[in-house]
Amino acid sequence: MNALLALSALVLCILIAVFVPTYGASAVAVCASTAFVAGFFIWKIKIDKEFLLRLFVAGLLVRMVIGTVIFVLKMQEFFGGDATTYDELGYSLLRIWEGDLAHQATIDFFSGGGGWGMLYMVAAVYSLVGRNMLAVQFVNAVLGAATAPVIYLCAQHIFQNAKVARLAAYSVAFFPSLVLWSSQGLKDGPTVFLLALAMLATLKLDEKLTYKYLAALALALFGILSLRFYIFYMLLVAIGGSFVIGMRPVTGQGLMRQFVIVVCLGLTLTYLGVLRRASVQFERYGNLEAAQRSRLDQAQSARSGFGQDVDVSTTFGAISVIPVGMTYLLFAPFPWQFQITNIRQSMTLPEMVVWWVSFPMLVLGGWFTVRYRLRQALPILIFTSMLTLSYSMFQGNVGTAYRQRAQLLVFYFIFVAVGYALLKERSEERAEQAAREKELSRAAGRRRATVPIPREAEVAAAARGGLSHGTDS
Repeated sequence: MNALLALSALVLCILIAVFVPTYGASAVAVCASTAFVAGFFIWKIKIDKEFLLRLFVAGLLVRMVIGTVIFVLKMQEFFGGDATTYDELGYSLLRIWEGDLAHQATIDFFSGGGGWGMLYMVAAVYSLVGRNMLAVQFVNAVLGAATAPVIYLCAQHIFQNAKVARLAAYSVAFFPSLVLWSSQGLKDGPTVFLLALAMLATLKLDEKLTYKYLAALALALFGILSLRFYIFYMLLVAIGGSFVIGMRPVTGQGLMRQFVIVVCLGLTLTYLGVLRRASVQFERYGNLEAAQRSRLDQAQSARSGFGQDVDVSTTFGAISVIPVGMTYLLFAPFPWQFQITNIRQSMTLPEMVVWWVSFPMLVLGGWFTVRYRLRQALPILIFTSMLTLSYSMFQGNVGTAYRQRAQLLVFYFIFVAVGYALLKERSEERAEQAAREKELSRAAGRRRATVPIPREAEVAAAARGGLSHGTDS
């Protein structure tokens, strides 16, 4: 398997370099160097590291293929027009770094909102290899593939079950929408990776205070703020709530550890300017009126909009839309919305069938987690609940809901894996019970066949018109 993956990677890199002559070689170089760093950290993992490294490479190769196809066929607008925006603004930011200040006003305006971190990422890549969107796609592909091992570690930490962890990791590595969004020059790939990293760091810090996980958590929070600032607040609440409530039984040492973590995290974020920038963004966007404008724009901007008449600018309106919004967020697009002539909708059908079938396992796994692993899974439960409710209230477009679902799927798949493991265990138990009963029945039959029937019982049975099953005396 290792040799096959290595050969596949080599062949793919050569093909990309040959058939995408202007951009392919430099994009592959960036991908290889970034993947080497990710692979180094994966190899340092103490459990199941060979499996995780193979999974990472396989997930990366799939994303490289999809990303190359999108780049060569110029399908960025078809799958996600934001990639073109980040390309243009990232290149403008690079020009500013080089001394051309003509684009400063545009960059300043964009940096005041969300997503400015993606501009810096694009500009950093372009500063190394020139304007090359394929290189940005490959960096995102590395981050998307690296999310699977991170989710594996989260699931293993909570449930201490290799089967659950492996299934969750497989799902994150190869689920179509997660592959698609992390194969493009979009901010979805980095966002999902940073969310998973923040949760892993939180779980590890509750167990033991280590500087590497504290640094990882601070950097993940900073990155989330630069990409999707509203998620930053939910992440803070989830992390703070898990530390306050406690993921483990309360002890003096545990309280001291949590206090130190919160203080160090607060000082680090303050030093990085996170709190100041967050307060500015909250004042600008953190109200229901702004949410209503955004939702209405989504609902009216395309045929896939829904709930145009909904008003979430009031508390009652925001709460009342949750049932419908959650239905769209979790299950859209629906079967009756698929059209043969709509290629994008038709492409999602196989994935949606798998997701609809998996949802009962999500419910079962979530119930088991709340009942038996509540403390251990607390940060993930708090965060996914908050983000699910928020998107249910403020999303007004099926396409956007489908795309934003990726931020939840990586954590949902942990609970799906738990539900699947429970169903499989019950099925195996029923099969074993049936096998035992069958074996006991056969043993009883053999005993009856070897025990002689008394003459008196045989005569009595003949008188009744049948044979008796004599018993042991």
